[in-house]
Amino acid sequence: MKNDPLLAPFQLRHLTLRNRIMSTAHAPSYEEGGHPRDRYRLYHEEKAKGGVGLTIIGGSTNIAPDSPSVFGQLYAGDDNIIPWFEKLTDGVRSHGAAVMCQITHMGRRTAWDDGHWLPVAGPSGTRERAHRSFPKAMEIEDIDRVTKQFADAARRCQQGGFDGIELLSHSHLLGQFLSPLINKRHDNYGGSLDNRLRLTMQVLESVREAVGPDLIVGMRVTGDELSKGGLDADECVEIAQKIAATGAVDFLNVLAGAPYDDLGLAGWVPPMGMPSAPHLTVAGRIRAAVDVPIFHAGGVADIATARHAVAGGHVDLIGMTRAQIADPYLVAKLARGEEDRIRPCVGLGYCVDRVNQGKPSVCGHNAATGREATMPHRFTGAKIAKTVVIIGGGPAGLEAARISAERGHASSCSKLGSGLIKLDPEPDGCQFYHRQEVA
Repeated sequence: MKNDPLLAPFQLRHLTLRNRIMSTAHAPSYEEGGHPRDRYRLYHEEKAKGGVGLTIIGGSTNIAPDSPSVFGQLYAGDDNIIPWFEKLTDGVRSHGAAVMCQITHMGRRTAWDDGHWLPVAGPSGTRERAHRSFPKAMEIEDIDRVTKQFADAARRCQQGGFDGIELLSHSHLLGQFLSPLINKRHDNYGGSLDNRLRLTMQVLESVREAVGPDLIVGMRVTGDELSKGGLDADECVEIAQKIAATGAVDFLNVLAGAPYDDLGLAGWVPPMGMPSAPHLTVAGRIRAAVDVPIFHAGGVADIATARHAVAGGHVDLIGMTRAQIADPYLVAKLARGEEDRIRPCVGLGYCVDRVNQGKPSVCGHNAATGREATMPHRFTGAKIAKTVVIIGGGPAGLEAARISAERGHASSCSKLGSGLIKLDPEPDGCQFYHRQEVA
């Protein structure tokens, strides 16, 4: 598409992003020892090779020992991660993409019986159904400690070579202090909106002081909890305006919903059968109310919807995260005019379901994702073209035919042989045969 708005560059302060498509922060559970080692790096490098403008790594990168990993997150609570950060940022940037890291304290959204077996922390003692822990109501000493740990983790990200960081508020500790569903405090951190916002402001001030004016800093925020008694759209707009007014943030990444149980999580990371991009208008409402760029993630799996999100003025950058798990070369194909050849994400949910079971993420539609070290996404032409006959048109046969065609092999068959019948259609010029059952 000529002059496609998705392919237009975007200026984020001093950082020029080559297009408007991003991969948002998520945890593929490829970490090793809390670090983004080779598997993690190669996964993000592949998306950079495929043309993405910005990839945000480290979904829910933990900053403190009392925020242990529950779904394969990174740990930026000490300096040991810095060399791995440097290797990853060098690799991603060498392919033309910008790269940032998300950092967080999970608050009550984690387990007490993991890591160092420390008490789960939160604004109040309200339990989250999804992770089932009863949090300790944080004391002022805890608040001061966590504020410093955010700043220390941000400094490590800066030393690791990232273009920026994203502070995670939505549903995690900062967002838990904001939500009247969770925050039942009666001190300076509870009650009024300004009190509930106090920890967020302290963290922003501390982080900006630690990294200086040059590092890009953003925040993933809630646009509407969509829950009775929770943050509503009007209050979320006011929160976004107050955060933007500090001058400490360079973008806001807007989500909606309250993933405090399985139903809430499904609304936030929608599986197949649920509406596409249901919260675009929520992001657009905040975009109209603030003067910082707005990013958005939430069920955008196809180019047409992503294009509408940007062209319609709802967002500045659009997340297509699971879409790029299915096809990390989505942007490159779009740029070449091959939109019809993008391998689609169908919302199977195999990627996120595995992570929630403590397993590495893989894709039901793309076997190479997460296996980049041993299974390439792209194939070079064969030195000698051969004739290939594929017996069977199931998943294995189809994949064999696709790879054969990409490598330049032809396929034909002079004889069907006993019990073989020819199948139609024949994708990519390969011929398929199926063994006929004989009574």
